[in-house]
Amino acid sequence: MQQSTFEKSKFAANLSRLRREKGLSQRQAATELGVSQALLSHYETDAREPKLDFVIKVCDYYGVTTDYILGRTHEREDGSSRLAVKLGIIVDSLEELKTSEAFLLSKLKTLTKSTG
Repeated sequence: MQQSTFEKSKFAANLSRLRREKGLSQRQAATELGVSQALLSHYETDAREPKLDFVIKVCDYYGVTTDYILGRTHEREDGSSRLAVKLGIIVDSLEELKTSEAFLLSKLKTLTKSTG
């Protein structure tokens, strides 16, 4: 997987970046990922290429897609995750609107009774 002396693979760079962003040492991350610190170091420096099961474990652990960890996209989450968040916001807004409508209808009924 060695690309050049100066350029790490996108996987190695992303793996290292995600660990640092989470504030973990290699030892901590390796323990939580079930590998030795030496092996994690080899993955982060692009000295070794991981197997698919490790790539999946890393994606689950850091909450990113395989496309992100492999450098195929800059989006960390898949589109459906972002869509689910947006839909949640819309549903919450609709619930607030229903509550407001119920309050306004109640107020209107009270006003109509008092003037009629």
